[in-house]
Amino acid sequence: MAGTSQFAYRTLKGIGVVNGAPEYESLPGFERPEGNLRCCSYSPCGRYFAWASPDKVNIINADTGTIVSTLPAENVFELGFSPLGTYIITWQRSTKDENGDATKNLKVWLVIDEKALAEGVDKETVARFVQKSQTGWNLQYTYDEKFCARVVTNEIQIYESHDLTTVWNKIRVEGVTDFAISPGKSHTIAVFVPERKGQPAAVRVYNVPESTTPVSQKNFFKGDKVQLKWNDNGTSLIVLAQTEVDKTGKSYYGETTLYLLSANGGFDSRIDLDKEGPIHDVSWSPKSNSFAVVYGYMPAKTVIFNSKAQAVHTFPLAPRNTVLFSPHGRYVLVAGFGNLAGQMDIYDLEKNVTKICTIEASNASVCEWSPDGVHILTATTSPRLRVDNGIRIWHAGGSLMYNEDLNELYHVCWRPQSASTYPLSDNPLSPMPVPHSSATQYMATRKTPSKPAGAYRPPGARGQVTPLAFKREDEGGAAYVRDGISSFASSINGFGKSRSRVVPGAEPAEDNAPLPPGAAPGGGVSLTGTGEGADGEPLSKAAKKNAKKREAKKAAAAAARDQGTGNSNLAPEQNANRIKSPSRSPDGRGHQRSRSRNFTPAPGLEPPAGSKKERSRSNSRRQRGDTTSSAHPHQHANGTAKGTPNQKVRNANAPMNINTSAQIPIPPVPQGEEPPELEVTSPLTPGGNPHEKKIRGLLKKIRAIEDLKMRFAGGEKLEDTQVRKISSEDGVRKELAALGYFG
Repeated sequence: MAGTSQFAYRTLKGIGVVNGAPEYESLPGFERPEGNLRCCSYSPCGRYFAWASPDKVNIINADTGTIVSTLPAENVFELGFSPLGTYIITWQRSTKDENGDATKNLKVWLVIDEKALAEGVDKETVARFVQKSQTGWNLQYTYDEKFCARVVTNEIQIYESHDLTTVWNKIRVEGVTDFAISPGKSHTIAVFVPERKGQPAAVRVYNVPESTTPVSQKNFFKGDKVQLKWNDNGTSLIVLAQTEVDKTGKSYYGETTLYLLSANGGFDSRIDLDKEGPIHDVSWSPKSNSFAVVYGYMPAKTVIFNSKAQAVHTFPLAPRNTVLFSPHGRYVLVAGFGNLAGQMDIYDLEKNVTKICTIEASNASVCEWSPDGVHILTATTSPRLRVDNGIRIWHAGGSLMYNEDLNELYHVCWRPQSASTYPLSDNPLSPMPVPHSSATQYMATRKTPSKPAGAYRPPGARGQVTPLAFKREDEGGAAYVRDGISSFASSINGFGKSRSRVVPGAEPAEDNAPLPPGAAPGGGVSLTGTGEGADGEPLSKAAKKNAKKREAKKAAAAAARDQGTGNSNLAPEQNANRIKSPSRSPDGRGHQRSRSRNFTPAPGLEPPAGSKKERSRSNSRRQRGDTTSSAHPHQHANGTAKGTPNQKVRNANAPMNINTSAQIPIPPVPQGEEPPELEVTSPLTPGGNPHEKKIRGLLKKIRAIEDLKMRFAGGEKLEDTQVRKISSEDGVRKELAALGYFG
């Protein structure tokens, strides 16, 4: 006859013990304790349940709920049982006695002390030890309770369980920090030694009592700490090694590697995982012939391996980080908890690994299979999440069977029971049991999940197919690969980006694209031969596009200018109106900057055409000293040129922005002739004769060189590129001479 499952929980105000399916009622005969209860635990055999109050420890019979023993132990923070429930071990915080010595805070008691019961006195401890660290505090027993062991500095001490006052045997291992006793029929111990002084980490397996030489051993690097996972038969050991820091810079949480060892030394190997990323979870099958691993960056990959570390089945990629086999080994649960959505996929391993269902268990922090192999307990506990705490029990077929909301739930667990107590039928999931009333009420008040809206998409991207770069790997996107570049690499700046020239929002530049003459990489004007810019750097696609736009504007402006040459015989008044800036107001007073409102400029001295923005740019350049007026100045009687602030007219037949340091001869104006009409152009306005533009560009270089020469003469230290620019003066002047300019 099948038994009844049971689970216990601990909250802020008390402890509860509840029988499982199908009643889901509190254990009869159990008086729920209340108050500050720090810990509770079942014995591995399932016979007893104990909890610690501030002044004592109570132990009850898990079948009846009656108290069978009480321990006079105060302020217990941890408690545990031996495998057969003979001994109970308690741990208290380490303190010092009057002499300054550490007190023995790890105590071993008999669960049922016949002598103390017969004499009617308080129980006495079987043994006491000093155990300062709460991590790995408990003694480890063999399956038959014949031996137990604890780790101390550089050795594993082994005791006979009936005599804990004398060390029965020692395994001397320099630097040992952790160990695990096999749960199988053989008395086997695995010990771990981390990396030390350049020596690799090591996991060694010893047989008891022949503990002088290891029967199996594996050395490896990248092992600061490990998890040692024996299978139920004690024949194989999985080693999950982890480093505190990932030296490659790929992860904040260190690196993880996986190894498999046999207890007899016949096999040891590193398990090769074909997806980059951390190892999230490893779990043995209760049949001890296979294990499952969840690994890789999200969406993670889940694979079942056989006892020789050969992959036998791969599950679909999904955001998962937990894998659990059912107690009978028939079903496997693959879930994603923590910062994931809490979905649980249930698969039937005896029916070609067919997927049964997917259960939505959001915010779950605890997940355990029931001993009957068909129910799953999930819970949201504190302090992981302090709201929506509660217990839910699901059927493996996907339905919710039980729900209980609790305030500040700290701990919940199933009562340990053998799987043989609950034999499975050919079809364990049929018929589906009737849910408890609490589950029905919860499902009735639960809001129906609305259709997911998906990620936000800007208006310009709506109605389009999602690019592969924004899809997860399990949704058809590309595999996620981290760059294997360390943050300490010398070629990377402080923000982890290369110092390459990139136009924001533009496509990456082609490596071998030719650079058009006169263009600089990434756009702009190349100063080839002057030492400025990277002359051999290829032009980006954005720069090519901009260059084409500039050429089109030049052609359009040239065509417009050629078309306007037919109107050169217009009257001066008409010509003046033609070149008048459209930004001026109709009465001519909008932005006129003159000394008098009635000031009328002489013919040929009208303000330049173009927008206000272009004029402001030109004026700012003059103020910086970048450009100087090169138009024909007004001739005075003494024949000297004297400009005024309002003289902004440039000669269309002479290059603009001529350096005043160059003595350019000014042709005299013939007597009796009116000066020719000038077409005012701006150097920032597209258009003009290409020949003149070339001259203007070369003159701009000459002015820059003259400025550098003046700075150098003043004692300023120049850079190498500036010195090379000065040395290119002769070449620039030769180009000007070749273009017919002899200024």
